[in-house]
Amino acid sequence: MENKKKILLIIDSNSIIHRAFHALPPLSTNKGELVNAVYGFLLVFLKAIKDFRPDFIAAAFDFPALTFRHKEYKEYKAKRPKTPEDLSEQIPKVKEILKAFKVPVFEKQGFEADDIIGTIAGKAGISSGRIETIILSGDSDVFQLVDSRTKVYFLKKGVKDIVLYDEKLTEEKFQGLVPEQILDFKALRGDPSDNIPGVRGIGGKTALELLRRFGNLENIYKELEENSEETENLRPKLKETLRQGKGQAFLSRRLAVIRKDVEVDFDFDEYCWLEYDEKEVLEIFKKWGFNSLASRLLKNGRLGQEEKADTGQKTIQKKMKLW
Repeated sequence: MENKKKILLIIDSNSIIHRAFHALPPLSTNKGELVNAVYGFLLVFLKAIKDFRPDFIAAAFDFPALTFRHKEYKEYKAKRPKTPEDLSEQIPKVKEILKAFKVPVFEKQGFEADDIIGTIAGKAGISSGRIETIILSGDSDVFQLVDSRTKVYFLKKGVKDIVLYDEKLTEEKFQGLVPEQILDFKALRGDPSDNIPGVRGIGGKTALELLRRFGNLENIYKELEENSEETENLRPKLKETLRQGKGQAFLSRRLAVIRKDVEVDFDFDEYCWLEYDEKEVLEIFKKWGFNSLASRLLKNGRLGQEEKADTGQKTIQKKMKLW
């Protein structure tokens, strides 16, 4: 059992909450509080626990303030509509239920949830133990983090159509690009959802062709500067477009890259997910009218743990019995 790999589940909380809010019809408590996003979040959260039986869990949230990206590019996310108040009011409720489940919540001023996810996943990647990371998200930005030890459990549609992406499936999803190239693809094409400019005049098809041919952004511009044989067949107009947009390309990559150096206090010894307050969870479920979830949890058994002897010492091993 000592050589068995451990599972780290990192939740991209804001993306799941947003997806649930827009996917589910209005659902209110007896006091008229809207909780559809909370309910949808729980459906996804509990399914992920059932599917992966994680040894560690971390929930990352966006900090409600401007980030370092806004300082570098004031138009970053400028066209994104304001978060609906009915959605914002449900975020504290999600944090409340995570607290009852003993899941640590991480957010950091000046950074986004993606940066916290990247940092914690990075810690797992350099850990001495065999830790596999599962990122639970509905935001395609996190695919740049996929590698041999990191996968994305991605909400394709609503809160029920969820697919686990490894390196192979990620490459298929991005039409032959490997995860390391996804960032450069966005640098060239841009990202309207985040108002990342990219190179003006370069669309998705051209960006794909360039990366398939040259590999990465640095090589594209290196070959252009050297006027190499590899660039001879490029259209003169495309060459000029790339040269004029060089600054925007590298700016866009700086905006799109997920940071891995955020100061977050995540320790694998401290945050081993062992137990939670079942009574508190059930009380919250009932308070919000989630009677079906409460009944199913009681019927199928808690997300508990049992103690077993292992080489003379007691170790904690989970027994997952969720529906």
